[in-house]
Amino acid sequence: MLGRRHYRTKVLQALYAYFQGGEAKIETAEKNLLTSLDKVYELYFLQLSFLLEVIHFYRFRTEESKTKFYPTPDEINPSYKLSENKLIFQLQHNRQLNEQLVKYKISWTEEQEMVRKVYQKLKASKDLSEYLNSGVNSYREDQDFIIKLFRKFIAKSSDVQYYFEERSIFWDDDFEVAAIFVLKTFKLMSESFGERDSLTGLFTKGQEDDPDDDRKFIINLFRKTIMNSDESDKLIDARTRNWELDRIALTDILLIKMALTELTNFSQIPVKVTMNEYIEISKQFSSQKSKLFINGILDKLVSDLTEEKKIKKTGRGLMT
Repeated sequence: MLGRRHYRTKVLQALYAYFQGGEAKIETAEKNLLTSLDKVYELYFLQLSFLLEVIHFYRFRTEESKTKFYPTPDEINPSYKLSENKLIFQLQHNRQLNEQLVKYKISWTEEQEMVRKVYQKLKASKDLSEYLNSGVNSYREDQDFIIKLFRKFIAKSSDVQYYFEERSIFWDDDFEVAAIFVLKTFKLMSESFGERDSLTGLFTKGQEDDPDDDRKFIINLFRKTIMNSDESDKLIDARTRNWELDRIALTDILLIKMALTELTNFSQIPVKVTMNEYIEISKQFSSQKSKLFINGILDKLVSDLTEEKKIKKTGRGLMT
């Protein structure tokens, strides 16, 4: 489900914990790494279920309003447009989603306060009013509104994000990633999407996204970076003679070591892809100065390793 860049980021975080914490067993660190990835998957389904719970709460309050002592005309004859939203109907009846809710034991029965807060903001919004009164009744409009609803009232809500992060130590920086994939799911759904269709399969692009291949990539990158650590230190030291390794930020060292591991051990990943990926990741985890340092060191190391014929790529164009 996730992209290779996110996998690399997770490996970086696991390596940081391994070297910084002095974890004795690679197996334990590896298990924690895979658990953190599964938690992103869980968070994806949790966000979907939270949206459905907000809609469920909306339906309940719509019906409850009819029983007031003095209901307004709109409360007596409410619009059921959101309650009968076509995309929401598809999600509610999707087998994969319902199976995952059972697997992860997701329930909002005892946690209605945040649901109620999001409902209140939605109910008072101009967005909802315009949607209910548009005079249009199409799948596209239903789809666009759910995308807007999720993005504005869930994905971009600091209260909701904080609430989710409080539920798990693994979700400190994964909320946005999961939300991106939820939004991708909505955008790729169509009127023909059925209850047996796979939600995550909507954005699987091919063999490169095969779960087994991704798992191998993650484990091999993690293990081989550790196994090649001493050799990588020597290569980095040779190109940083005016620096002492212990004065270089651990994150920067790990990014270079991961890149070196990928360059020399993953024959099917082009050199340019590896270089670009770690430069992009450094923008998130390193300073501007560190980014330039990493870029410069990697350029020199690629030249060295290419000259020594230690970078061996299979396939046309993979050396560029």
